[in-house]
Formats: sequence, C-alpha cells, structure tokens
Amino acid sequence: MTWRGLALALAQVALGALGWWLGQAWGALAGVVLASWLWLAWDMWHARKLLLWLRSTELPLAPSMSGVWGELATRMRRWLRLDAQQVQQSEQRLQDIFSALQASPNGLILLDATGHIEWCNQTAEQQFGLDAERDLQQSIGNLVRDPAFSAYWTRHDFVQPVLLQGRDSTPGRPMRLSVQLYAYGDGRHLLLSRDITALEQAEAMRRDFVANVSHEIRTPLTVLLGFVETLQTLPLEEGERKRYLSLMAQQAARMQSLVQDLLTLSRLEGSPWPARDDWIPLAPLLSQCEDEASALSDMLTRKAGAPHALVFPTAAALQSDLAGVSAELHSAFSNLISNAIRYTPPGGSITVRWQPHADGSATFSVQDSGRGIDPEHVGRLTERFYRIDRSRSRETGGTGLGLAIVKHVLQRHGAQLHIASVLGQGSTFSATFPAGRLRPHGPAYAAQA
Repeated sequence: MTWRGLALALAQVALGALGWWLGQAWGALAGVVLASWLWLAWDMWHARKLLLWLRSTELPLAPSMSGVWGELATRMRRWLRLDAQQVQQSEQRLQDIFSALQASPNGLILLDATGHIEWCNQTAEQQFGLDAERDLQQSIGNLVRDPAFSAYWTRHDFVQPVLLQGRDSTPGRPMRLSVQLYAYGDGRHLLLSRDITALEQAEAMRRDFVANVSHEIRTPLTVLLGFVETLQTLPLEEGERKRYLSLMAQQAARMQSLVQDLLTLSRLEGSPWPARDDWIPLAPLLSQCEDEASALSDMLTRKAGAPHALVFPTAAALQSDLAGVSAELHSAFSNLISNAIRYTPPGGSITVRWQPHADGSATFSVQDSGRGIDPEHVGRLTERFYRIDRSRSRETGGTGLGLAIVKHVLQRHGAQLHIASVLGQGSTFSATFPAGRLRPHGPAYAAQA
C-alpha cells in the first residue's frame, strides 16, 4: 500500500508541476486532478482484469500484473489451485468409497428422504433385478414388489431385518435375502441386503444332521437295552442267549461303525489338504481293496451260493503313484467297491478300472450290474444319511455316510465323484484325478526323483 500511495503522489507532483509551468496555480490544480483520475483509471483497469479472470475460473488465464494487483492475482491463483486440489482429492476419496461399496458382497442402495433410489451397487442390481441407470430416482416400493418388503417399508420399523426371496430364486436353487434399512443424514436410508442362502442351508443341514445322528444311534441303543433287559429278567437257554448276544454285538458294531464314520468326516473337514509329495503306489492299495472285496462278497453270498464276479486291474496296469493320504484314498476306494458289492445281487459282477489319459490324468471307476439308481436320487446320494432304501441299507450294514466320506476324500485330492446309473442295468461311480497328483511308478523313476 505504501508504494501505491507513493506512485499516486509522484504522479500528482509531476502533473502538478507541468500544470504550474503551463498555467501557474490553476494549471497545477488541474494537473493534480488529472493525475488522480489517470491513476484511478489505471487502477480500475487492473481491477477489471482481475475480476474478469476470477469470473472465468480458468487458472491458465490469470493476468500478468505487477504491484498490489499482481500480488493479489498470485495469491488468488494459489488459493484457487489449492481449492481445486482439495476438490479433486475429495472427488477421488468419494470415488474410492463408491468403488469399495461396489466391491461389497452385500447389496447396497442409497435412498433419499422420499424413498427414491440415489445409487446402488452391482450386487443390489443382481439381487433385486435393478438397473443403476434406468432406475435412478425410482421409488424403491415400486421396484421391490415383495409383500413382505412392502409391509416392512410401510411400517417404518427397521430394527429387525426382513427375509425375502431373491429375484433369481427357483425351487431347485432357492435364494434367500436378509434386507434391512438404516437411517442416516436428513431422512435418508441405506438399504443393506445379504445373501443368507448358504447360512440357511447350513442351518438346515445342521438340524438334519443332529436329527439323523440321534435317530441312527437311538435305534440300536433301543435294541441293545431291550436285549439287556431280556437277559437280566428271563431265564434263557444257551442257544437263545447266544443268539441274543450275537444280535447285541451286531447293534454295537453298527453304532461303532456310525461313530467311526462320523469321526472320519469330522477329521476330513478339519484337517489341512493333502500334500503333493507323499506318493502311494496304486498296485498294493488296490490289491488290499481286492482282498477286502472278496471277503465281503463271500460273507454276503455264502447262503446264496452264487458269488460275485469281481474284476480288478492287473498289477501291470497299475504302474502309477498317487499323491495324497493313503488311509483316505483306501477309505474312498473301499467304500465305492463295498457299496457296489452290497447293492449287487449274488451272481452279479463288479468291475474296478484304472484308466490313464493322454493329458496325464487318470480315472478310477467301479461298475456294477446291480439294480441301478433312479435319477431322482442320484443328486442326493452324497448327502449325509441319505438312503434310497433304509431297510436295505441297514441289512447290508451301511451307515449312510460312506458316499459323503468318498466325496470329501476325492475333493481333497483334486477329484470329483461322478455317478452314472440306469435302472435295471447297474451303476458306475468314477473319479478323475488330475495329472499333478500322478506319476509313473518304478525304480527308474524313483532313482530320478
């Protein structure tokens, strides 16, 4: 400001002196007034340039000026640049927030004070069949037509969530959503939707599991208690006593098998995945399964007099090692083979195959000539305690957990169980192991390894 006053004074003195020289007193006064007006016009011209630039808000168009106006222009340019950076940072943070909300596995819908959609993420679009561009500013009550949600929205009591069917829900593949509204801001609401299908299925499986275990254990316990009471209260002949003790032993063995299978399933679900550096030769593994199959077939067909025809691959066809846990693989293979024997009538055939493929993978399969399985049951065979014929399963000593164990073992070793069956023609249970879990067997390969 000092320099502005000094510049004005110098201009007035110069023009005043010129006026005095031209017209003495009146000339000096006119020179001073003219100097003031010229200086004011020059000052207003700079002010106008600065004002026009501020109105344009274009930082590159800032005027080049000196003095006070130049300093003002420089400071304003700096403030505007900082303000623009802050706005850009705020917009970036906002975009980051929306990106995070977009990546959420839950559905998110922002509603204004009147219930119209301001924004929604892709999960909400899929769950409710919305279109983020088409349905903006549409009322949520007009788009989500489920009666349960309509009542929930009308009631304005959002303490508890409401359960709805997902848009893509079908009888074969149900989809359940938990939807809840949360108030925020000035009357706005956040709608949060979660897919709880897996949770509800897990809860249903837990209830069924507990009920099935209770039922499976209660039945042999009831039989045992009845026999014990009979032995305690009635005088029995030696033959009757032996028969009762034999039946008691059968029921105890059944409970033991059930508990053992349950422990096996629990161990499979809670243990780490098998390593790929523990190699099991296939030939001795299937040889053990063959011995067990022959013994089981002899026991089941002894009275019928018509044994099963068992066909196993030769040792020469089993020149492979399989990476995994020997006990688990033996359990899976023996379960498939014993099931085929139990559900194939005497005189039928069971064929076990090991088929290598060109890509290095190989398929283990068990084919029987039994009664076959109705297609409606095939998809549920690996469920725990699921049985096609409960009485037949108990007669053959099954617990209803064998195929569930097989499924878990195969999945842990990179394979999937496949079931092909035709009523009256038999069934084939197979699993293809990936090349990464197989290698050739033999001394030459072992030496190289």
